[in-house]
Amino acid sequence: MRKVSFLLLLLIINPFIKSQTETEWFPSGLNIQPFTANFLEPRVGISYLFGQKNLRLDVGYSSDVVWIKDGNSNFSVGADFFTFTRIREAEEFHFPVEAVDYFFGMNAGYKVLNEKNEYGIRLRASHISAHLADGRFIKGTNTWMDGQFPRVYSREFIELFPYYKFNTLRIYLGITYIVHVKPHWVGNGIYQAGFDYFLVDVINNSITPFISYDFKINHVQKLVGNNIISAGIKFGHYSSKGISLIFSYYSGKSVHGEFFEFNEDYFSAGVNIEL
Repeated sequence: MRKVSFLLLLLIINPFIKSQTETEWFPSGLNIQPFTANFLEPRVGISYLFGQKNLRLDVGYSSDVVWIKDGNSNFSVGADFFTFTRIREAEEFHFPVEAVDYFFGMNAGYKVLNEKNEYGIRLRASHISAHLADGRFIKGTNTWMDGQFPRVYSREFIELFPYYKFNTLRIYLGITYIVHVKPHWVGNGIYQAGFDYFLVDVINNSITPFISYDFKINHVQKLVGNNIISAGIKFGHYSSKGISLIFSYYSGKSVHGEFFEFNEDYFSAGVNIEL
């Protein structure tokens, strides 16, 4: 995995090696903005899942460590650290934690900015592990809910996201190769496509409606498709930090590794603070 990641990194950084460049360490923003409907993106917020009696708490952060600029070309290297947590509604305003997934890794991005368009690619080498929490344990009977015991679910993977952006419409593809996974019968490839579109200046510069969609194919016992459709309003500049109110529809296999083979279908509403 390390060798493959290094070779891919060399391919991205190669155009900068012999050119006049400007280097910025620890920039305040991200070279490549998160793909709005893609689930594995940095989020800090909470979502209510209608009909599920569940909430999802996201605590995630991505930071670019260095930018290398050459004219209208930009290269970056950074790191990602996410958790996404499933919480159950209970009596007396209690919210037992049922499952927690941890994501961390490194990323590299390359983009070219023109007057009206932008194109680029993001590379990530990452790890995910999933854990069943004590909110699924029934203390009175010393059993686990639904007879499901904690189990090992983890994966290490490399993903590439090429994209093209015209004005405020961005379309992308995603190709993920899973280097190592437990359980071993989960497939090694994930394929994605999606878009996000921000309706700038419909209200004003700091209040922007948006819509986004992500479709993913992976292999869990058989080929399956996951859909995420999101719409909402972002407060703050559409391509930088802000707060978003998001309404989403999700269908497909669970986003939580401990429930990875279970189908889910729900609407959600939430808030995301984009750091």
